[in-house]
Amino acid sequence: MTSAATLAPPARAVARPRAYARWWMGLLAGAAAFSGNGGATLNGDELATISAATRSLSGMFELARHIDGHFLPYYLFMHLWVKAGTAELWLRLPSAVAIGVAAWLLADLGRRLHSTRAGVIAAAIFAILPSVSYYGAFARSYAFAAAAVVFTFWALHRALERPCGRRWAAYGVAVALVCSTHLFAVLVLPAQLLLVRRDVLGRMAAALAAGCVPAAVLGLIGYGERHAISWIPQRGPEVWLKFPKMAAGTTSLGILLFAMALAGAALLWAARRERAAAGMWAFVLTGWLVLPPVLLLAVSHLVTPVYVDRYLFVTAPALALLAGLAVACLPRLSVVAGIAVVALGCALAFPDHVEIREENGRFENIPWALRVIKAEPEDAIVYGQSQLRTGFDYYADSLMPVDVLRTGDAPEPDGFGYPERSDVSAALDGRERVWVVWRGTKQSGLEGDGLPRVDEVEQAGYELSLAKHSGDLPGLTVALFTRT
Repeated sequence: MTSAATLAPPARAVARPRAYARWWMGLLAGAAAFSGNGGATLNGDELATISAATRSLSGMFELARHIDGHFLPYYLFMHLWVKAGTAELWLRLPSAVAIGVAAWLLADLGRRLHSTRAGVIAAAIFAILPSVSYYGAFARSYAFAAAAVVFTFWALHRALERPCGRRWAAYGVAVALVCSTHLFAVLVLPAQLLLVRRDVLGRMAAALAAGCVPAAVLGLIGYGERHAISWIPQRGPEVWLKFPKMAAGTTSLGILLFAMALAGAALLWAARRERAAAGMWAFVLTGWLVLPPVLLLAVSHLVTPVYVDRYLFVTAPALALLAGLAVACLPRLSVVAGIAVVALGCALAFPDHVEIREENGRFENIPWALRVIKAEPEDAIVYGQSQLRTGFDYYADSLMPVDVLRTGDAPEPDGFGYPERSDVSAALDGRERVWVVWRGTKQSGLEGDGLPRVDEVEQAGYELSLAKHSGDLPGLTVALFTRT
C-alpha cells in the first residue's frame, strides 16, 4: 500500500513553481517599466542627474555642499553607471531594474502574508500602474526608493518570523538603503514600529538606529539646503484627494485600487484568528500607504514646504499589495478575479500609458524646441534658465544659434546653471534675431514681471515675433525676438 507521504510532492518541487512565479513577476514589472522609455525625452531632473554624475568626485561633493546633497548616494552610483554612456535607455535602465526587484520582493511578501496568488496578483497590479512605468523609466532615485521600502518590509517579516542576527542585519541594511535612496522615503518607517514585540525590541531598535544613520546625515544636509526647494508652494489637506491618482498614476484606477486596498486591509484584519500576526500587518500595510502623505504634509507645515507628489511614489507598492490581498481573499474566485482586475486596470490606465510614452511624456520636450528653432546664420540664443543648456547640449545635432551669453563649458560648481555674461545688450550687438527659450508657459515669461532674461532682450531693442509653447505644463516656450 502506498502511503500518503509517498504520494505527496517533495517540498522543493512545490516551492520551485512559487519561486519561478516571483521571478517572472519581477521580469514582467521590470520589462513594463523599461517599456515606459518609449519616445519620452529627458526632463530637467534627469538632465540634472547627467550634470551631477558626469562631474569628478570632488565636483560631486562640492555640488552636494550647496544643492541636492540628499541625492549624493544616487549620484555616486550614477557616476559609475554613466562611464558606459549617457544614452536615454542606459540612463533609465537602473530604475527599471529597481522596479523589477521591487516586484519580486512584493510577490514574496504577499506570499508570506497570505499566499502565492496574493503575491502574484499584487506584483501584477504593481506592474500595470502608469506611475510604475513613469518612475521605472526615469533617471532619478524614486524607483530605487520604492524597491528599498519593499525590501524593508520583506526583511522585517523574515526577521520577526525567525529572529536571528543575520536577518536583523539584513533589515538594518534595508533601512539604510531607504534612507540613502530618498530622504522622504523614511516616512514609511513609523508604520513598522507597530510590529515591535518585547522579545525583539532591542534587536529591532538597534537595526533601525544603525540603518537611520544615513537619514540623519542626509537630513541635516537637506535642511541646510532647503533654499533649493523654495519653489515648492505650501499645500493644504486638499492634496490628499489627489493621492490615489499620484500613487497609481491615473485617477480612475487609483480610486478603484484605493477602495480595494482598504478592503484588503479589512480582510487581512479579519484573518487574524487564522494567522496570529495578520491583524497587526493590516495596520502596518495601511500605515505604509497613508502615513507618508500625512507626515509629508506635516513636515511641510512644521519645517518647510516639501509636499511634492513624486516623493510619495514609495506608497505605490503598498497600494498594489493591499489590492492583491483583497482579491486573493475571495473564495474560489481569486484567480479569475485577479485576471479581471489586471485586465480592467490595463484598460483604465491605457490612455495614461500612451501619454507617458510620448515624446513629451516628461513634460519638457527639448527635441520639440529644437525643431521650432529655425536658425539662420548669426542668430543668437538666450536661455531663460541657465541650466536648460544641459538639455540643448544633449539633444542638439544640427546648427544652433550662437550662445552669446555662455562663458564656460562646465556648469557652475554649486549648481546646475552655467556661467554667463551679464551684459546682454553688448552680447547681442550686431545680431538681428534672438531666440529665447524658457521653462514654463508663454505668460510666465512675457507677462507681469516675467523673466529677467526676456526683459533684458526687450530692453536691448528687440520685439517679440513668435512664441510657441510645448503644450503640457510646465513645458517649454520658444520665442523669437527681432530687432526693432
